[in-house]
Formats: sequence, structure tokens, C-alpha cells
Amino acid sequence: MLDDHLHSDFRTQFVREPANLRHYPALVLNADYRPLSYYPLSLWPWQEAIKAVFLDRVTIIAEYDHEVRSQRQAFRIPSVVVLKDFVRPQKRVAFTRFNLFLRDEFCCQYCGAKGDLTFDHVVPRSRGGITSWENVVAACSPCNLRKANRSLRHSGLQLRRAPRQPTADEMHAAGRRFPPNHLHESWMDFLYWDAELDS
Repeated sequence: MLDDHLHSDFRTQFVREPANLRHYPALVLNADYRPLSYYPLSLWPWQEAIKAVFLDRVTIIAEYDHEVRSQRQAFRIPSVVVLKDFVRPQKRVAFTRFNLFLRDEFCCQYCGAKGDLTFDHVVPRSRGGITSWENVVAACSPCNLRKANRSLRHSGLQLRRAPRQPTADEMHAAGRRFPPNHLHESWMDFLYWDAELDS
């Protein structure tokens, strides 16, 4: 109840959110100083980061050069925060559209094209195929239309690799290969400190 009150009160403290303040996400680290997630990268809007500081749930590790003002105070915007309590990572990878695209490295599993992606049932649902990690792949629109509700053999298409359920470790590795468009310099030490060094 206190959280709800604080949440609504916190939002009203800031009279106006200038357009240039919409793009200051905070990288969220677990209590062991590793990102909560790489897929997608664990980011909070600046408002949530400041709220978490007020609730004493996080410690600020780094800040942007920008600040926001309430009617009474000014706050530097956090760029990296670390949770005070450790959150146990999930071992099971959720079957979502984003995670499917990430597993397939954001490219069509038939022709390798990037962009204009949708997803396709390898064994069509009309032929008893189910919606699962093992039967759904990322596909570009032209390949999806070409395959339609036919089997792979009848469509003339071939899979680049057989679809399967990824492990959490595989998804973490994939998430590192496809970082978000915005990577603040203060995040780098926390994103790649445990990556293998090139020989």
C-alpha cells in the first residue's frame, strides 16, 4: 500500500518530464554486480531507478551528467544501480517473441535475411504442429509466404538449424551479442567484465 502511494506521489512530484529526459535508462545489476538479465538487457526508466533509491532497494553506482528536479530537490539521474537483495536468476527461458528472435539471432531461419521478421511453424498448425520452441522459428515475410501451410519438403525451403529450446546460459550469451541501441559508457565494465578475452 505504501508502495502504491509512493509511486503515485513520486510521479506527481515532477511537474513536467522534458522530452530529452526520456532516454536515460539505468542498468540494473543484481547484488553480485552482474546484470539481472542480458535478454533483454536489464534496464529501468530513470523514474523507476530514482524511486528504487528512495525505497532503499538499490545503491547508485554511476550517474549521468543530467539531473531532474522536483518542486523541492534536484537529483542526478542514475546510470547504473545495484540491487541490495540478490534475485535468483530464472533457469527457464520464457517462450516469447523477443526470446525466439534472440535465439535465432534476429535472422530468418530459411534464407538468413535480417529485418521484416515474423515467426513460422515448421510443421504447420493445420497439420498438427504445435507452438513450441522445437516447432517455431524466426522467418522473413517472403519465406513465410512462400512456405505457407506446407511442409518443409513441399515448400522447397531448408532450415539453417533445427529449432530447440535454448538454455539460460545460451540466451545470456546471445544477449551479449545483440546489445540494445543505447549503451552508456558507464555500463561497459559491468556488461563485459567476465567475458572471455580474445587471444
